[in-house]
Amino acid sequence: MAKEQPTPVITPIEERGYARPEVLVSTDWVAEHLEDPRVRLVESDEDVLLYETGHIPGAVKVDWVGDLNDPLIRDYIGRDRMQALLRSKGINRDTTIVFYGDKNNWWATYAFWVFRLFGLENLKVMDGGRQRWVEEGRPLSTEVPQYPEGDIVVGERDDTRIRAFRDEVLEHVRQRRPLVDVRSPEEYRGERLHMPEYPNEGALRGGHIPGARSIPWGRAVNPDTHTFRPASELRTIYQEEHGLAPDRDTIVYCRIGERSSHTWFALTYLLGFQNVRNYDGSWTEWGNAVRMPIEK
Repeated sequence: MAKEQPTPVITPIEERGYARPEVLVSTDWVAEHLEDPRVRLVESDEDVLLYETGHIPGAVKVDWVGDLNDPLIRDYIGRDRMQALLRSKGINRDTTIVFYGDKNNWWATYAFWVFRLFGLENLKVMDGGRQRWVEEGRPLSTEVPQYPEGDIVVGERDDTRIRAFRDEVLEHVRQRRPLVDVRSPEEYRGERLHMPEYPNEGALRGGHIPGARSIPWGRAVNPDTHTFRPASELRTIYQEEHGLAPDRDTIVYCRIGERSSHTWFALTYLLGFQNVRNYDGSWTEWGNAVRMPIEK
């Protein structure tokens, strides 16, 4: 009989040297706050049906397609719809919002990034995501919670600080400023238009934006624990290997902005980079746009 593999030991978040350790919480912290009325757990997954199969007890679902994206315009929802969404989840002015999800928190950090566009501050991410919670044998529930209407007030969306648009990226390229392609090496080289094992679709051309460094998003995560690597390892990857600097204007991108939001989160909150923007149009826009330059 094969021996049961022990659960890998995780260094406590506060001991990993992060610039903003308070934005991450452990699965233990979440377990201790399951009954806390001032905490709202938010699950956001790539698999939009995963929540219904079982979720952390008390967690609400935010669908990255149906909830956060405008149904007609290729853009995010506005202030009124965001406020209505959050109030419908029972979120109040003093609520701490804790995101988690599948794919090592791809979509959790994407939802975090979209919420930050609206200036929301009291946000955290459960380190290790849904997979860590499940592997630790913690409970899941299929009961969809119902909360009283919240009273949170949401500001207007600000697209200037942490979001980049195509023309801004083009000027960024011309100025030879740091640009990070977080997709797979195959996508970066133009061999695929999507990740391996996904339908090869989404753009007319393969390749990468000129001058972009290839730093796949997954390098920021320990594959055994699904948690973020300590700051020393992240600095090795982003700063020593690729020459990124915390004070430089940096843009990250992927295919539709979700993987790059994960890298945006790591650079901004874990390493303390001061000016990182996510180009959510990413390769789906750039690879289909007329006269946009590419490299292979």
